[in-house]
Amino acid sequence: MPNLVPERQRRFAVEVVRRLRDAGFEAYWAGGCVRDQLLGQTPKDYDVATDATPPEIRKLFGKRRTLAIGAAFGVITVLGQKGAGQIEVATFRRDAAYSDGRHPDSVRFSSAREDASRRDFTINGLFYDPVEERVIDYVGGQEDLQRHVLRAIGDPRDRFAEDKLRLLRAVRFSARLRFPLEADTLAAIREMADQITVVSPERIATEMRRILVAPSRSTAVRLLLDTGLAPVLLPEIVPADEPGRQRLEHTLAVLDRLHRPGFPLALAALVYPVVDAAGAEQLGRRWRLSNQETNRVGWLVEHHAALEHARSTPWSRVQPILIAEGIDDLLALAEAVMLASSGDTSQIAWCRARLAEPPDVLDPPPLLTGDDLIRHGVCPGPSFRVLLNRVREAQLDGEIQTADDALALVDRLLEEGLTDD
Repeated sequence: MPNLVPERQRRFAVEVVRRLRDAGFEAYWAGGCVRDQLLGQTPKDYDVATDATPPEIRKLFGKRRTLAIGAAFGVITVLGQKGAGQIEVATFRRDAAYSDGRHPDSVRFSSAREDASRRDFTINGLFYDPVEERVIDYVGGQEDLQRHVLRAIGDPRDRFAEDKLRLLRAVRFSARLRFPLEADTLAAIREMADQITVVSPERIATEMRRILVAPSRSTAVRLLLDTGLAPVLLPEIVPADEPGRQRLEHTLAVLDRLHRPGFPLALAALVYPVVDAAGAEQLGRRWRLSNQETNRVGWLVEHHAALEHARSTPWSRVQPILIAEGIDDLLALAEAVMLASSGDTSQIAWCRARLAEPPDVLDPPPLLTGDDLIRHGVCPGPSFRVLLNRVREAQLDGEIQTADDALALVDRLLEEGLTDD
């Protein structure tokens, strides 16, 4: 959400709890905002848990300031003023069985203690009272925060059976916080890893996006392998032999050298050594990524080595790549690959210098168009594109300078029958 001001977010979160309390309800901050605050981090957003029901929440804050999109699960969104964002206010609840391993069959409203027990990990099951400034801990989350351990609440197999996406969320939290997985939690993930397939591709992609754009991305990839989730979600990256393991180590080094990558760049960096462009695009479709993201990943994989010897490559081969839409991502990928191997990034520096040239130098107008060829007496047909490409290459490589030069080249190509690709 754009233009959020942390101080305003926090004041709004306190105000929401205070208004609920003043109206006679029990209310606390819940989940990730409590965890982050106790870790000394500024929460990105705030959630509130209360014994007020959805109708009572909407009556208290007014329908104009609330959204009932999640009311079926006891969640009402309360809208704040500019810069304060919005807060999800959830009624304490206890979930029924999860027949599909994704969503509860039904929910019933309950107490704070029962609400905490249904959550995924102890460090996410904490409440905080911002009015009295105290932590409410029914699940041992404070101790696990102090010990830097990620532990499922109660029986981990029950928690993962309720929502199989938690198997992947465990990897993300463990990597991001650098909290080792508690032994029984890790064992449960390994036992149940193949059940992640019941989760929709879109939800998996959302988690993988958060994993791969985070600074802890390489740690998370190691965890995917260690937990057995990688063979199910990303079998392409699982090494089968020692060369494969060495290739994986290099890939992880490349991932570590990316600076704040977007998802397509990070995904391309992960898979470029083991798939071609078609394989990368197939992965994008498997996770139901947008066409734009899928195409970008495929393009990056296809051209990942195109700039490796840019200075000694004909300019007519380098220039089309440098003016392509994805060039910033490609330069970042190529630079990370070079940093992880030789450490010599001079080729990338040269490319960036060329990109800084004036537009008419970097990408000069073509000397000829199709209309020029027709006026010159060339019959329209498949040879048009070949001729125009040959002329463009010669122009970029400095072999011809004018339209007359270009037409002379066309005549020569036609005479020699060199119009086949």
